[in-house]
Amino acid sequence: MLKSVLITGANAGLGKETAKQLAMRAGVEKIYLGCRNMDKALAAKAELEQQTGRRIYETLQIDVSDLDSVRAAVAALPEPVEGLLMNAGGTGGQKFYETNTDGVTQIFAVNLLGHTVLTNELLKAGKLTKTAVYAGSEAARGVPEMGMKRPDLTSSSVDEFAGIASGSVYASVKDATVPYGPIKYMAALWMSAMARDYPQIRFVTMSPGATTGTEGFETLSWLRKHVMKSMMKVMLMIGKVHKLEVGAQRFVDGLLSETYQSGGFYASQKGLTGLLGEQSEIFADLANVQYQNNAKQAIERFV
Repeated sequence: MLKSVLITGANAGLGKETAKQLAMRAGVEKIYLGCRNMDKALAAKAELEQQTGRRIYETLQIDVSDLDSVRAAVAALPEPVEGLLMNAGGTGGQKFYETNTDGVTQIFAVNLLGHTVLTNELLKAGKLTKTAVYAGSEAARGVPEMGMKRPDLTSSSVDEFAGIASGSVYASVKDATVPYGPIKYMAALWMSAMARDYPQIRFVTMSPGATTGTEGFETLSWLRKHVMKSMMKVMLMIGKVHKLEVGAQRFVDGLLSETYQSGGFYASQKGLTGLLGEQSEIFADLANVQYQNNAKQAIERFV
């Protein structure tokens, strides 16, 4: 059991629902709601307290796309946490392909670089003591049933991974779903490398699966957002996706159950919903130690 947990992207969607479910578990005494917007954070805190009947929530301002914000959040965290859920992410906005001052694309910053720095800073400060869970995606190994291709990399070298981070690999692409899968692939590799480097911490990549009711489409154009949300409703009716509560339950299980081993990447065995399985059994590259080290080394170029 974890007594305290920090959740990024906690004011809505999966982050908020996970915070709600965790409060129902005996032994959880403190949940930090990491959010960019403090007004939304305070509103979420009040709603969660009303829903759960527990006053165990604290807010922490953090924007994972801004490394200064990440470092300030770690400094402001008043005590160590036993668990970390790296839930914030998404498509990086309508200009996801633009690079920021750290030299990475917006989509890479919000999905991976910010969480890398957050984890490193927490470890350096002695403020993460037991478990780290990263919000993975089946897109990391491709989903043929949904027409999603496996990441098409030539070598998974340090330079190629660095090119994903900087945007040079997908310089002409204006569809955020194209770099999203490779970024999630890279994140899963990084988590496996971290598991070896910090054996005292359990590092788990856990996909929430295809989940309705999230904020994942909010940064898309109005038309694209409408199309995606409509499609999700249809897919829910035919059993190809699941509800918010199911996705959040995966995160709770990843945080609390040692069934999910350090360095593992757990997601749907088939499609985007259903039974969980270790993804390296589907996509062997995920278990390649050299690729894992290469991904970690590439990320560190931008820290």
